Amino acid sequence: MNSDNKRLIRQRKLARLRAGARPRLLEICSGAGGLSLGMKAAGFELSAHIELEAEAAESYAANFGHGRRSDDAWAKPRDMERCSASRLVNDLALSTAPEESFDVLAAGLPCQAFARIGRSKLRSVAGADDAFQKDPRASLYRCFLDFVHDTQPLAIVIENVPDILNFAGHNVPEEICETLEEAGYRTGYTILNAAYFGVPQVRERLFIIALADIMNQRPAFPGPTHFLDLPRGYEGSRRVALKHVDRNSGRFHEIVTPSDKLPPAISVGRALHDLPLIGEHLTDPRTMRRRKMSDVLPYRAPKGGPSAYAKLMRGWPGFRTDNGTGGHLVRLTPRDFPIFAAMKPGADYPQARRLAEEMFLDALAEQGLSHYSSGSPAYEDLRGSMVPPYDPEKFPNKWWKLDPDKPSRTLTAHMGKDTYSHIHFDGRQARTISVREAARLQSFPDGFFFAGAMNAAFRQIGNAVPPLLGLAVARALRKQLRRAASGAARIDGRRAA
Repeated sequence: MNSDNKRLIRQRKLARLRAGARPRLLEICSGAGGLSLGMKAAGFELSAHIELEAEAAESYAANFGHGRRSDDAWAKPRDMERCSASRLVNDLALSTAPEESFDVLAAGLPCQAFARIGRSKLRSVAGADDAFQKDPRASLYRCFLDFVHDTQPLAIVIENVPDILNFAGHNVPEEICETLEEAGYRTGYTILNAAYFGVPQVRERLFIIALADIMNQRPAFPGPTHFLDLPRGYEGSRRVALKHVDRNSGRFHEIVTPSDKLPPAISVGRALHDLPLIGEHLTDPRTMRRRKMSDVLPYRAPKGGPSAYAKLMRGWPGFRTDNGTGGHLVRLTPRDFPIFAAMKPGADYPQARRLAEEMFLDALAEQGLSHYSSGSPAYEDLRGSMVPPYDPEKFPNKWWKLDPDKPSRTLTAHMGKDTYSHIHFDGRQARTISVREAARLQSFPDGFFFAGAMNAAFRQIGNAVPPLLGLAVARALRKQLRRAASGAARIDGRRAA
């Protein structure tokens, strides 16, 4: 496809937007749809997605499929390495060719897709046949470039972890931007923190925005809506990530520090205070084991009513819930319930381990034993029933009790295996957070459905782009698309004159 054809295709897309049509989104590695949810709320049309994980693809279809059956082609999981843009368009029975079907391409590719890609090698991915093309680490990125070429989007959104800025000494976003500029785009990248945009979670993410040259605009990023003085450690992590950023390239947008005049960041307490109390595991664990993801529990009525954030999660357009919500499943480890109850907000694993040791010593005394009994069956059985086995020096951050007055720490996909990084702040409940509470902290509305069992739901939530962060990015992008369409209209008007 030569440059003239590319320009004509992009001009037709701008003309379509100028006529009032919504921008059509194709998202690759969509997960359950956190970014898509934000894009939809900003007015984008969710035309298609590609997601390999079956449960995440099912969640996406259930939430955005408009009543399609679960076996519909739109709901099917797909491997981006085996699904070209042409095949996707055919599977979905779209009436347009791949290059005419989508206006925006979004991708949350795993950072391994960009591993160890030098500038010269990165450019060769789409061109000359060399040994690097046989490297499986490059295959996802090569597929992504194929989708750019085959769909000719007006705009591209890429999300990843900040460490990609310093991946084995490479500033991968800079290299990605170079490649996209050769394909006819203007590019920019920066780090956005979810807590700055109304998400009750301190979560740093790298975003790359690319706009087709025909739009005649430099990419723009949203400005913060909430203030937070970042917790200790984040500034150091940023310095490491930004070590290889070239400020002279013009691509990197400096990270914006929010004004302290803005509303404070949403705290965990404000985010969760109207969700149901869960304490059955302390008295009748069988009740908890019988509970299903779909079981709805009523909202609480906190003093003063639900917070503005809670109201947003309950009233999100298309996902409204009135009296209650589901997803109230938690992991059950009876050994740790007393430790959870005794921990103070903000406490980590070393403090939890000390509490467990103190409780163990008290229990020894009550049973007429002492530390001299070490090695005996009674001693070892009691210790195993009360003290977690992890070395505090090796796992200092394995546990963390949330502080109700602050945003949460980052939720990760590892929550699919372990939720001890997010212990509920309410000691009376003595537990880690539930699936619904994790979704709240990620800014998923209460009516959002997660397919699969509890572990799969936690994994989908931890992998997702927070919808409110996605909404902020989407609104900034929609504004630029409107401006480009308006500019095209003025140019056409002058030509007509």
